[in-house]
Amino acid sequence: MITYLKGSFASITPSHVVIDVQGVGYEVNISLNTFSKIQDKKEGLLFTHLLIREDAHLLFGFADVKEREIFLMLLSVSGIGANTARLILSYLKPNEIAAAILNGDAKTLEQIKGIGKKTAERAVLELKDKVAKQTPDAEISAIAAPSTASTVKQDALEALIALGINRQQADLHISKSLKGNPALELEELIKTVLKSL
Repeated sequence: MITYLKGSFASITPSHVVIDVQGVGYEVNISLNTFSKIQDKKEGLLFTHLLIREDAHLLFGFADVKEREIFLMLLSVSGIGANTARLILSYLKPNEIAAAILNGDAKTLEQIKGIGKKTAERAVLELKDKVAKQTPDAEISAIAAPSTASTVKQDALEALIALGINRQQADLHISKSLKGNPALELEELIKTVLKSL
């Protein structure tokens, strides 16, 4: 099992990174969440999961252990494959997924393209105990009370999608805008993102 890879990033795209480890280039599938954390870096460490199928050996990489844990939990749900799990992690951050599961909020997962109502409900039902076991009490308290910033981000995302902007692109620009100014109000945030597109 390959637990992590440490090396220089030969190329980075929103869905893949080629990481050069002492002259060997590994192609690693990543989520937008990981991409946003490594896009400006020349080198680094990715926690990995190797998926062996009849027709391929696929490496999935994660910026932190928490994301890998959520990915593996999602894989354990019937109807969620590796690409769907990666898609979920591209739409939502690991703590947002944990919050949705702990709060029994299947609707948040349903909003993701390719996730049906039954799959979302099954994920919440099957993973609630697993997520609770792996989440410290202090984190559960924080998760149970979502912050205003995450509400503003969600509202801005929905508004931009309604305006016809690609969800992943909107999410990336919202994160960048909030990183620069975390106190942005909803209207200001939407305007900032529209200017940056």
